[in-house]
Amino acid sequence: MSQDFQPMPTAVADTFASYESDIAKELCKLRELILVTAAETDGVGVIEEGLRWNQPSFLTTRSRSGSTIRVAPTSAKSDHDFAMFFICNTTLVEGFRDQFGDTFTYDGNRALLFNVGDELPVEELRQCVTQALTYKL
Repeated sequence: MSQDFQPMPTAVADTFASYESDIAKELCKLRELILVTAAETDGVGVIEEGLRWNQPSFLTTRSRSGSTIRVAPTSAKSDHDFAMFFICNTTLVEGFRDQFGDTFTYDGNRALLFNVGDELPVEELRQCVTQALTYKL
């Protein structure tokens, strides 16, 4: 999946560096998957990386084609290590649940949950990311 991207903004890089290294590596995999998927998806355009709720976030600011995606560790109360978050007032996670069933572990209508060392369902995740990045089209 490796591809050339714009450099990670300093604030985002600093946030990744503040995470436990094993979780940061997993979140970097999610980042790359999001950026590659965006580059390959018609209508999405350039992704803006930034921090929302102090979490690395990916926005379709220029094209306005989609909904924000965030990646971050989960809280200490969770049985999972990290998550891909979506805006909870969309129907995205509900649709993922209908489409992918128990392929993922869900946190209500806001996130897909993962643990370090789990094999990520890459193709299904790419479909989720595509749907989020094109949500408003």
